[in-house]
Amino acid sequence: MANTLDIEVPDLSGKLAVVTGASDGIGFHIAERLVRAGAEVVMPVRTPSKGETAANAILADNPAAKIQVRPVDLASLASIAELAAGLISDGRPIDILINNAGIMTPPTRQVSVDGFELQLATNHLGHVALIAGLLPLLIDGGARITTQLSVAANQHAVEWDDLNWEQSYDARKAYSSSKIALGLFARELDRRSKQEAWGIQSNLAHPGVAPTNLLAAQPRMDRPKDTTSVKIIRALSRRNLLVGTPETAALPAIHAATNPTAAGGHFYGPSGFQHLRGAPAEQPLYSRLDDPDGGSRIWTLSEQMARVSYPSWHEWRC
Repeated sequence: MANTLDIEVPDLSGKLAVVTGASDGIGFHIAERLVRAGAEVVMPVRTPSKGETAANAILADNPAAKIQVRPVDLASLASIAELAAGLISDGRPIDILINNAGIMTPPTRQVSVDGFELQLATNHLGHVALIAGLLPLLIDGGARITTQLSVAANQHAVEWDDLNWEQSYDARKAYSSSKIALGLFARELDRRSKQEAWGIQSNLAHPGVAPTNLLAAQPRMDRPKDTTSVKIIRALSRRNLLVGTPETAALPAIHAATNPTAAGGHFYGPSGFQHLRGAPAEQPLYSRLDDPDGGSRIWTLSEQMARVSYPSWHEWRC
């Protein structure tokens, strides 16, 4: 498999896409590919200067592109509400939302400004709150919502009795729990959209394995140096062995968000060996995500924790 792998993306001219985590890594390449297809892209970022640098890099190759950089901290419910209010004020329907941002395995338990374990807050609750805040625009746009998961969503389980990891923190299990919770929620969103006639499609993607900053040095997360894992992944990627690149790892989410055949509730990822890399294709759903009762349960808990409510279609229109 060449590292220049690409896919056909339909013309997205006139469409508005929101991509979280687009200031670097896989999210950057998702945003760049959507721009090349003609979409206007909103990049909500925690560090605006980093977002502007990313936007300028995209504009250098796509000078006619329309890109907005907006500040948001997905670990802060107040920050998410402010972002959503600004987009609601703009009043423009959203056609595509890609929930891509995330953090991975802080070695010590950290909490958000709202008191939630940081992976739960950023990976899961932040996107729950964002979807809720943007729901009128997503409904008006008949949006496709694609939620980026991880191979970790096929490991461990949701820690139902201690979602906030206050009793005994395990970095990898907490990461898996946040990603499984997010996947269950995304599938439940698709089910409820059908039930309430919202006109939204919600599906899932995973990037396989590629070198990103998720396992790199991040002092703010108490990780002073690159992990051994990311060093190995970088080495394999450079040699075109086993794993992909950030560019190829972006393709499953792009496919899930834009391909006319990609369906709500379905799961897309790399089609190569062990689904670590390769062209995007529909994947068998991870067993942990095939749990309607778990979806309903996480929906209720997530609304409570994120302090949001998803009203019915009738309530929106009254």
